[in-house]
Amino acid sequence: MRPILADNSTSISELKKNPMAVIEQADGFPVAVLNRNQPAFYCVPADAYEMLMDKLEDIELAQIIKEREHSEEIEISIDDL
Repeated sequence: MRPILADNSTSISELKKNPMAVIEQADGFPVAVLNRNQPAFYCVPADAYEMLMDKLEDIELAQIIKEREHSEEIEISIDDL
């Protein structure tokens, strides 16, 4: 059994009937769409998805910074760029 990773859930049938009503009822939060009581996929509002992508990018950039933290510095002139 897979966990449902959202506070809101709906069936595929309910989503088909009125997708925007399902999203509006979730009040900006993700909705787990269930098939036979198992999560099939998640509907994520655009604002929440954009925030998620920004956080993932921040995590990736932090990892790059950590990897380069003790690298040798190279001095360059702005004119060389």
